[in-house]
Amino acid sequence: MSSSGSSNGGSVDIQKLARLARLQLTEQEQTDFGPQITDILGFVEQLSELDTSGVEPMTSALDVENRFRDDVPDQSLSAEVATRTAPASQDGTFLVPPVLGNTSSKK
Repeated sequence: MSSSGSSNGGSVDIQKLARLARLQLTEQEQTDFGPQITDILGFVEQLSELDTSGVEPMTSALDVENRFRDDVPDQSLSAEVATRTAPASQDGTFLVPPVLGNTSSKK
């Protein structure tokens, strides 16, 4: 099921969007979310039309500065020591279960 009606005349493919976001939506959720997503994309499209050429980019809404230490290499653990207490390791790396459901390992 696709929902159409974005402000540029295109359509929003809810199934594709859900698949990309790794969401499992029921038919009812697809029907409910279609117009909402179309509205959100329309709003983003409106924002993209604003002239921001004179606006200084900002990294934070607050007027604060981060204070970082100097990025100087320091003594660290060897791979052997770091992986010694790991539940699973191989060749000096941590082995972890698949995060996104892919059980095949790619090397």
